[in-house]
Amino acid sequence: MTGRSEALVQHDDLPLPVEIRPVRGARRLRLRLDDKRGLLKLTGPLRMNRNAALAWAAEQREWVEAQLAAMLPDEPFAPCAIIPVEGDDVTLVWNAAMPRTARLDGDRLVCGGPSDGFSRRIETFLKRRALDILSQETAEIAERGSLTVVRVSIGDADTRWGSCTSGGRIRYSWRLILAPPAARRYVVAHEVAHLAHLNHGPDFKALERRLFDGDVAGARLLLRRWGPRLRRLGRGN
Repeated sequence: MTGRSEALVQHDDLPLPVEIRPVRGARRLRLRLDDKRGLLKLTGPLRMNRNAALAWAAEQREWVEAQLAAMLPDEPFAPCAIIPVEGDDVTLVWNAAMPRTARLDGDRLVCGGPSDGFSRRIETFLKRRALDILSQETAEIAERGSLTVVRVSIGDADTRWGSCTSGGRIRYSWRLILAPPAARRYVVAHEVAHLAHLNHGPDFKALERRLFDGDVAGARLLLRRWGPRLRRLGRGN
């Protein structure tokens, strides 16, 4: 048996609206994806604090993004496929007579060599570009905040766009090179801010805003909207 259902609410950190529903006998919060209705269902005890419950749901954003990504079809790096590079559509082109090293030529990403290694060489190009640009932007933003970065590296975590250690090491998902620059730079500002504050408190938020020097909420929402597709690109090769 359930109590009264609230109207749908939206949180900046979540890509879908949330329906909050108190449930008689519930002892904890539970979040589910209703893919048919295109919303998140948040249930909890009858006397739950709904603002606190929504804040808890926002903390599950990485799980939400992973669920959305799982619903989308894989998009392998194949000849003639169209993928985003820094937010702009680029067509993948295979030409056996061209060099094996992929090269960005306007709105085409051209790669030669044997066809069976095409997707791997495209991914190698994107990873190198990601490391170069993310390293440069991290250094620039860290200098703005008078902070020291020990090392920048890239990986392919399933849910996290970036991470920062107490020792000054920052690691990013190489898939950020596919996203619009504002979304990518937001992640950089976020992780650099963690060099000073390994939490998400008021001081961290203030530093994040200063380092990004733009609309943090807008950039965060942009990343949320792009995230599910970015996680599927290059899969199924």
